[in-house]
Amino acid sequence: MGKERIYCSGPLFCAEEVGGMSAIARVLEGAGFRTFLPHRDGLEAYVMRFSNASLASTVSAVRTRIDYALFSLDVYELVERCSAVVCNLNGRVPDEGMIVEAAIAYAVGKPLVLFKDDARAPFGGYDNSMLTSLVQGRIVGKLTEIPAALEREMSRKTERAPLSRDVEKAVSSGRRISSALERMPEHLGKKRWSDEVISRVMDEAFGEE
Repeated sequence: MGKERIYCSGPLFCAEEVGGMSAIARVLEGAGFRTFLPHRDGLEAYVMRFSNASLASTVSAVRTRIDYALFSLDVYELVERCSAVVCNLNGRVPDEGMIVEAAIAYAVGKPLVLFKDDARAPFGGYDNSMLTSLVQGRIVGKLTEIPAALEREMSRKTERAPLSRDVEKAVSSGRRISSALERMPEHLGKKRWSDEVISRVMDEAFGEE
């Protein structure tokens, strides 16, 4: 089980949030798991540098494609490459992207762990029941307890649910994007990618099968 790849989902919009997600990955890696962190391993690092840019930005012409590429890569990792998902609920309200990823994990039958050590919650001290009920209210409250909780969830026999045509399409696109990214020069961090480079990745990702 120690070689299983785990999808780490949660907020990534400030240094504190990135640090929290990196801490989750470190705990899992220390327990022998491999991890996928979107801000480290996905396209988020490229997109985030334009998060406050105006629509006149040079990236605006390809932003729709980039958004779908980001979505597709993350769905591919979540549905196909990763064996389970850990979601970080910390924050004044849970991160919107994390909620979508938790729902996808639940829908396709992936083992799912929700973590929260933040006292803030939007509903009188409770998070939305539509989210917490994905795990029947079993929220892990300590960082160090995540690996054991994950192993318990992964020990349960589950079968992956059939995927819709749209999800299959996203997974297929994500697979091509992942292959393209693996061929990128390792020394060139995503934050330094030029628009030309990312456009080439998009062209390959959305080309003919």
